[in-house]
Amino acid sequence: MCGIVGYVGQRACLPILLEGLKRLEYRGYDSAGIAVQQNGKLVVRKAAGKIRMLEERLNGDAPAGTSGIAHTRWATHGEPNDVNAHPHGDCAGNIALVHNGIIENYMVLKSALEAEGHRFTTDTDTEVLAHLIEKHMQRGLKLEQAVGAALRQVEGTYGIAVVSASEPGVVVGARNGSPLVVGVSDGEYFLASDVAPIIEHTRQVVYLDDGEMAVLSPEGFHTATIEHERVDKQVHEVEWDLAQIEKGGFPHFMLKEIREQPTSVRNSMRGRLLVRDGLAKLGGLNMSPDAMREIRRIIILACGTSWHAGLIGEYMLEEHARIPVEVEYASEFRYRNPIVDQGTAVLVISQSGETIDTLAAMREARRKGARSLGIVNVVGSTIARESDGGVYIHAGPEIGVASTKAFTSQVTVLALLTLMLGRQREMSREAGIDLAQALDQIPEQIERILERNDAVHAIAEAYVRRDNFIYLGRGYNFPVALEGALKLKEISYIHAEGYPAAEMKHGPIALIDENMPVVFICTRDSAYDKVMNNMMEVRARKGRIIAVATEGDTDVKQRSDHVIYVPQTVPCLQPILSVIPLQLLAYHVAVLRGCDVDQPRNLAKSVTVE
Repeated sequence: MCGIVGYVGQRACLPILLEGLKRLEYRGYDSAGIAVQQNGKLVVRKAAGKIRMLEERLNGDAPAGTSGIAHTRWATHGEPNDVNAHPHGDCAGNIALVHNGIIENYMVLKSALEAEGHRFTTDTDTEVLAHLIEKHMQRGLKLEQAVGAALRQVEGTYGIAVVSASEPGVVVGARNGSPLVVGVSDGEYFLASDVAPIIEHTRQVVYLDDGEMAVLSPEGFHTATIEHERVDKQVHEVEWDLAQIEKGGFPHFMLKEIREQPTSVRNSMRGRLLVRDGLAKLGGLNMSPDAMREIRRIIILACGTSWHAGLIGEYMLEEHARIPVEVEYASEFRYRNPIVDQGTAVLVISQSGETIDTLAAMREARRKGARSLGIVNVVGSTIARESDGGVYIHAGPEIGVASTKAFTSQVTVLALLTLMLGRQREMSREAGIDLAQALDQIPEQIERILERNDAVHAIAEAYVRRDNFIYLGRGYNFPVALEGALKLKEISYIHAEGYPAAEMKHGPIALIDENMPVVFICTRDSAYDKVMNNMMEVRARKGRIIAVATEGDTDVKQRSDHVIYVPQTVPCLQPILSVIPLQLLAYHVAVLRGCDVDQPRNLAKSVTVE
C-alpha cells in the first residue's frame, strides 16, 4: 500500500524521486523519505506527513546524486512519525531500504539480530531487512547477493528497493506479494510500485513476479530470482499516457474520475458489444464456447467496492445466465475450507489487480482446481498475469482512493459477461438485443445524470453536518446502497450503513428520527411498491428522505424531502446509473466538510497487505 520509487541514470535523481512520489501518494501518505547516493555516502531525509513536508525539510538541504530511492508510507507497524518513516538503515549507515508489505517473522529475526549486537531505532518490521542485509554484507557478499540471502530468511510480503554506500549507482529491488515494476530507458532505469511515476520518462516496463529481483545500474539491468537464478523478462509497452494521471483542471481526482464515467464505461464495452445481434465477445477469457457451457457454478472473489460490483454480478448472472453464483469476501475465502468442485469458475475482481487478499484467494481456488478469470483494470498486474483468463475493464488509471469509475466499469464488464453466457444458455436473441441496446445507451444516460450535479450539491449542503446516514435499496439496488454508504464513510468520515430496505424493520428503524437522513434507491422495478412502503415507514418516524428515482416519477417526490432523478434502463443495469448521484453526494459532502477527498485518512489505493 506504500509507494516506492527508485532511479539510476545520469540526471539529478532528487527531482525525479520527488515527482514520482507525488504520482504515488494515493498509495500512502502518512510519511515520506528519500535516500540519495552522494560522494560515496548515503544522504537520507524523511518526514512525517505528506510529501510537501518532506519537500520543506529538503529546502536548502537537497542532496545531489544520480541514483537513489524514495518512499511514501501507509503505516502498518509503528505510528507515522519521522523515526518510523522510510528509508530505514543498518547500524553503520551503509544501507538504506524502503519496503511495502509486512515481514511476519520480524520479531524472531529482530531478537536474533539484537543478540548479535545490532541496534534498532524504529518500531517497524522493515528495519529488520536492513540489518539482515548488513549482516550478510559483513560476510563479504555484494549487495545483490546480500539482499537475496536476507529475503530467503523472511516470511511475509514485500516490495523493496535497496541502496548501499559501498556500491554507488546500484539499486536492487525485489518483490513477493507487493508489486514492483522496472522502467527501461536510454541509459537510465526506474523502479516503482506501479507505472504512474515511470510513464513521464518511458513506456517500456518490466513487471517483476513473486520471488524475483531486479538489479539496476547505469550500464543496464538484469533480473533474477532471490536464489540468484537469472530470469529473462518480457518488456511491455504502457498504453496510457501522462495526461490520464493529471487532474486536468478538476479540483480533485475523484471528481475528474466521476466525470470520466461516460467515457470509461464506453471504453469497457468498446469492441465487445454486438448490439444488432444481442451478443458480447470477451476474447481474453481464453475459453472455448464448449468450456463456457460447462460452467455449472461461479464464485466471485473481491473486496470492498469490487465486492459490491460482484453482488450485482451475482444477480445478473443468476437471472439471465441461469448459473448459481456465490459472492465471497476474498479475505475470508481461504481461511475456511471452501467447496470448489468440477464445473466451478472463479471470477476475481480487483481494480489494481494487486489486492493481496483477492490474489491469495485466487491462488487457493486454483490450487483446488477452479478456473480463475480476472476482472481487473491495471494491465500487467499480478492477477492479470496469474489468472487463467480474464477481462480488462479499460477504465484508465484511477488515482482517487475512493473508487468510482472502476466500479461502474466492473459492473459493465459483468453485464457483458452475463450477456455472453446468457446467450449460450437460455437467453433469447430478442432478450439479448434488449440488453445490448440498453448497455449501448448507458454512457449517454450517465452524462444526463452528471448534468444534475448542482442539485446534488444543494442536497449535500443541507446535510453536511449530520453524523449518520442510512442507505436503503432492494434487489439490484441493495448493492448500490452498500456502495453509496461506503463512499460517504470513506471520504467524509460520516458513519453510514447500507441495508436491504426490508431489513430496516429488523433493527435499523430504531435509529430513525428527525436527525437521520435516509437515502432510498427507489427506481421503477419489481420491488418499487415495497420500497415506497418503506419510505412511508421512515416518514412516520420523521426521518429525512433523499430518494434516487426514475425520471418522471412524481409519486416519489410526494414522499421525499429531496429527489435525484436518473434515466430508466433495464433493472440489471440500473446500478450503473443509480450509483452516480451517490458518488456525487459523497464527494460534495466531503468537500464541504473540508476533508481530503483524494487521500482520506487511514486509507490507501492498492491494498497489498492483509
